[in-house]
Amino acid sequence: MSNATTGAQALLRMLEKHGVDVVFGLCGDTSLPLYDAMYRDPRGVRHILTRDERSAGYMADGYARVTGKVGVCEGPSGGGATYLLPGLVEANESSVPVLGLTSDVSVPSRGRFPLTELDQEGLYRPLTKFNTVIDRSADVPKAMRAAFRAMTTGKPGSAHLGLPFDVQTGPVEESEIWAQAEHGRAPSWRSAPAADDVERAAALIASARRPVFLVGGGVIAAGTEAVLTGLAERLDAPVCTTVSGKGAIAETHPLAAGVVGSNGGVLATRAVIDAADVVVVIGCRAGSTSTEHWRHPGPAAKIVHLDVDPNVIAVNYATEVALVGDAKLGLEALDEAIADRLKGAPPRDGGGRASVTEAKRIKWSAFRAIAERDETPIRPERLIADLRAVLPEDAIVVADPGTPCPYVSAYFELPRAGRRFLTNRAHGALGWSMSAATGAWFGRPEAKVVAIMGDGSFGFTVGELETLVRNRVPIVMIVVSNAVFGWIKASQKAGYDARYFSVDFSRTDHAAIAAAYGVTSFRVEDPRALKDTLARAVAHDGPVVVDVIAQPLQDAAAPVSQWMG
Repeated sequence: MSNATTGAQALLRMLEKHGVDVVFGLCGDTSLPLYDAMYRDPRGVRHILTRDERSAGYMADGYARVTGKVGVCEGPSGGGATYLLPGLVEANESSVPVLGLTSDVSVPSRGRFPLTELDQEGLYRPLTKFNTVIDRSADVPKAMRAAFRAMTTGKPGSAHLGLPFDVQTGPVEESEIWAQAEHGRAPSWRSAPAADDVERAAALIASARRPVFLVGGGVIAAGTEAVLTGLAERLDAPVCTTVSGKGAIAETHPLAAGVVGSNGGVLATRAVIDAADVVVVIGCRAGSTSTEHWRHPGPAAKIVHLDVDPNVIAVNYATEVALVGDAKLGLEALDEAIADRLKGAPPRDGGGRASVTEAKRIKWSAFRAIAERDETPIRPERLIADLRAVLPEDAIVVADPGTPCPYVSAYFELPRAGRRFLTNRAHGALGWSMSAATGAWFGRPEAKVVAIMGDGSFGFTVGELETLVRNRVPIVMIVVSNAVFGWIKASQKAGYDARYFSVDFSRTDHAAIAAAYGVTSFRVEDPRALKDTLARAVAHDGPVVVDVIAQPLQDAAAPVSQWMG
């Protein structure tokens, strides 16, 4: 074959043509041709060696969320392929474009009991948007184009490509190495809702007495925060967000009610959505968390649902008008149609601003009553208040599930719209935030990035401290240290009469562990020293750990509806 290159070289060329500049991963025997190709082309894609394939997947996820570009992770066959899977599952369910590359045993050795053989295609099939194991090196470019197209069009998601050893070394025709460049970021090839559906939705919303928006991460992914804010102002309509939708509107805006639902919502903000006669759901699935198991909004509210994925519309709520299409194009069309209907009318005053003002007054009054205390162990509310005070407005905050997520969702007020808060709400795996924050920093190195994790999560991911030191990644890691798997213990208290079982573990000196890795670290027990310590950590030009001895979640006043009653 003339003008041929190898499958591994072709793969790297295809990554570059799709705008990929960094790959997170971990080496293995079956990946040797790929690693040799990267060695021979040091000017190409940068490789970040991780200490765990799960971390590589989470780094790619964080990178993709803050850039809109496809995040890429890789790992070897066998155990590496199984460890890479959690990151792709989370990304797929969270509509984040992440490509997972796994190497594999040679095609001729299949079925002959080679070391690390497993059915990679069967493993990834139900958990990714696109998935294939490439059997011929000549098909590498075609498979890459298909994966990038799937990840970035329609509902974004993850993809998996398996690369057998001999596919990496076999020939690829040079003329096949080309890419559709716009498929390097999502959303690409946007589609708009049908015009007649837009008109029906506009008529319903414009005539509503108390319209309210329930907004998910699709608004941020589509980059249409400004249009949403303008439409809300036109209608005097409160904007409630899901956890993933936090940042769809500046949370200091007088119509921004904040996060609602069972993780980060409070009773006062629940009242805002309960008062609606029309709820406009945009870029979210109206799932169990955002609706408190489909109770808020209740059955009396009429629903307009805009989403790029028709399969999430009218699943949990009877829907008056379905708008199938990209959130940006759909909101722009809806805004124009509603503006035409309201032309010449006096400014709307349906009580939207007043209801949000009252909800915030109740919410923040209760928060400050706890956050301003000097009690020990340190209250989570105090941690959030002091962190917010010392971080710049463009900082990125990444929270693990457990103790950090509801507190950051409810109380870390974002003064600007945009993707400045990340959490893994699809499957909630512990140990996500440290690696996702690392990926976010590689995607947006000019921003101060903070990862907040419980001590349970720290135990999952501690090995990546070495990765941070080696790559000089200046993120701040805050460990909420209470020696318990707090979410489960709090649930045992609320739902099982405090029959605590197998949720407590030994106290760990996380600052000492971080120092052993060469990470600057602090340990804080006195709440009066917390703010200054956080300020020092934020100012530090390198990785830093702050170990905060905090109140256990089962004793706290967490914004979680199932514990509030």
